[in-house]
Amino acid sequence: MSLTILTHPLIQHKLTLLRDRSTGVKEFREIVSEIAALMCYEATRDLPLKDVEVITPVAATKSKSLEGKKLALVPILRAGLGMVDGILDLIPSAKVAHIGLYRDPQTLQPVEYYCKLPNDINERYCFILDPMLATGGTAAAAAQYLKEARCHSIKLLSILSSPPGVDFMQAKHPDVEVITCAVDPYLNEHGYIVPGLGDAGDRIFGTK
Repeated sequence: MSLTILTHPLIQHKLTLLRDRSTGVKEFREIVSEIAALMCYEATRDLPLKDVEVITPVAATKSKSLEGKKLALVPILRAGLGMVDGILDLIPSAKVAHIGLYRDPQTLQPVEYYCKLPNDINERYCFILDPMLATGGTAAAAAQYLKEARCHSIKLLSILSSPPGVDFMQAKHPDVEVITCAVDPYLNEHGYIVPGLGDAGDRIFGTK
């Protein structure tokens, strides 16, 4: 499995703001969207290009355009929704799938309650969006759903990750690249990343 940790100063600065418990809902939501947009640059680095001819106000020239399959964003409900708009601002033609999973507080295992994918999902580059890669259970389950839909190009974008989550994804889906902004030391007894940033969903939607 490929693990990419984004160390760009802008990303690290914004991650610090997310960690701060005094950051309010509005600002937290905006920063999540901004970080997702910055992560999108790395996630799309290997998209294929083709030569096209355009006419500028001065002369005709050859330039580059995206070639081949298009993109699908696959946020894991509900926290993953916070990452969608930042990427859509850059790639407005991307389709958005939805996978509803929650982590059982007792077993820490993923439980599915919703899944809606575009009909042509197997023809697209798929980006799973989940701000927190904690135990890895929900992300691995989402990747499995996409593979069952015959998706062959899958990347996971998680703002914050843990070693157990990374290891679990590597064991279950070694072909899925994980792109993250930091890998924190450990999980606590409740499955939360430490030091982390709290519950991303609650902080995005102001529900706690």
